[in-house]
Amino acid sequence: MKLVCLDLEGVLIPEIWINVAERTGIETLRRTTRDEPDYDVLMRFRLEVLAQNGLSITDIQDVIAGMDPLPGASEFLTWLRDHYQLVILSDTFYEFADPFMRKLGRPAIFCHRLEVDANGRVVDYHLRQADQKRHAVEALRGLNFTVIAAGDSYNDTSMLGAAHAGILFRPPDNVIEEFPQYPVTRTYEELRAAIEAADAESAS
Repeated sequence: MKLVCLDLEGVLIPEIWINVAERTGIETLRRTTRDEPDYDVLMRFRLEVLAQNGLSITDIQDVIAGMDPLPGASEFLTWLRDHYQLVILSDTFYEFADPFMRKLGRPAIFCHRLEVDANGRVVDYHLRQADQKRHAVEALRGLNFTVIAAGDSYNDTSMLGAAHAGILFRPPDNVIEEFPQYPVTRTYEELRAAIEAADAESAS
């Protein structure tokens, strides 16, 4: 059985934190996993910025409410579901991702949770599991799935390495330079072709 694992932000939807930065004018929130390979360092930094600026979970969810999937993402997922099983592996949070899952037809998603206090302040975050993307791919392989994975950032590279085939989608130059072993795609047509090529190779 063939299964495709996709990252969410940067692959199917815009970067949420960048959109929050643009809406609020807080430029420091533009920092993402494309820039910082240590996820805990990145999230602790974000929580500090939110606290310093008095931003609540509602402020972030208001930004998300005005966002849509990337152009062509829904059509790409329609094709993907016709040919493969699909799991989204993301380092975002259920509190952020749910509106997008409705717009994308409710694919399965494994991600994390936020801790929010009675005043709506985001005070902490809780990982489903450290390096959960890699562990999920390894578990799926243990169930005898052939896994093809695609993502765009540092936090996707262990997932790509654990899969039978890994593909980069619209990655920044620093990720391309550090991980030259993965093919680079920049459109959904290219990603589809790369998935089909990986599928054909795994069958040979």
